[in-house]
Amino acid sequence: PALLAARSPQDAHLLRLPLREQVREGARLHVEQGQGKPVLSLHGNPASCYIIPHVAKVWRAIAVDLIGMGKSDKPDDLGYTYDDHTRFVSGFIKALDLKDITLVIHDWGSLIGFRYAHEHEANVRGIAFMEASVRPLNFKDMPLDTRIMLPVVRTFPFGYLLIQVGNIFLSKLLHEMTLRKLAKEEIAAYNAPFPTIKSRKPVAQFPLEVPFDGKPVKNHSTVAGYSEWLKVTQMPKLFLKFSPGVLINKDMAAWIEKSLPNITTVDCGAGKHFVQEDDPDLIGQEIVAWMSATQSKKK
Repeated sequence: PALLAARSPQDAHLLRLPLREQVREGARLHVEQGQGKPVLSLHGNPASCYIIPHVAKVWRAIAVDLIGMGKSDKPDDLGYTYDDHTRFVSGFIKALDLKDITLVIHDWGSLIGFRYAHEHEANVRGIAFMEASVRPLNFKDMPLDTRIMLPVVRTFPFGYLLIQVGNIFLSKLLHEMTLRKLAKEEIAAYNAPFPTIKSRKPVAQFPLEVPFDGKPVKNHSTVAGYSEWLKVTQMPKLFLKFSPGVLINKDMAAWIEKSLPNITTVDCGAGKHFVQEDDPDLIGQEIVAWMSATQSKKK
């Protein structure tokens, strides 16, 4: 069977295990290992699907390439909006008939995952998150370099030139927001899905969709809605905290720990944004420990 090229330590891990690779309705690729209750990982930008280490030893670990990312198709007529990604992930879950899901979410995967959990609460057992969008963001709360860069890439034609033409997300930001130095093979794997200006359209659209300072209005409303829900739902939550972080800085971390009920916080040490590249084994171990403590492993 076909195998994914190793993209990261966790993918190197999964290549040593039996692997199934499938394409489902909607031209989405996913990988899965293990048996039992499903644990669905939703990745960020500009990443691809990955299986968290250790999880598949106990549960059914599933990861999907978001539409336009990784090995999923990149339809020319798709806008790659927040609604588009949510629709495709919801369709993916329905196509695989996944029930009682535990979500593992990061970056853009968190906007999709939190929204799905809010809209389908009965189908979600728990949420593990890291470097996530737990509430609407403001530019003033971002690190200085991010605060300067984001308004620029959200403005045409600068965003197009920097992201689609200049490939800044993969050539610069990925490295600046990861503590360890990525190997040449890993860098090549990250770049593989995006060889052309046209293929980077999904990468460029993501920054336009994240609500900052209340805009886009519709997306702000959606994120504000699930943020209010997170403050009242008793659904088990695992917060994997890294410092200094980017989306979740010290102040945001304090708000999360104070505001969200039924939450377990694990201080994972140093990390910026692409934390799954820096310590995937610790992330996997803590997810397994949390699930073992809070959820039944029975099918």
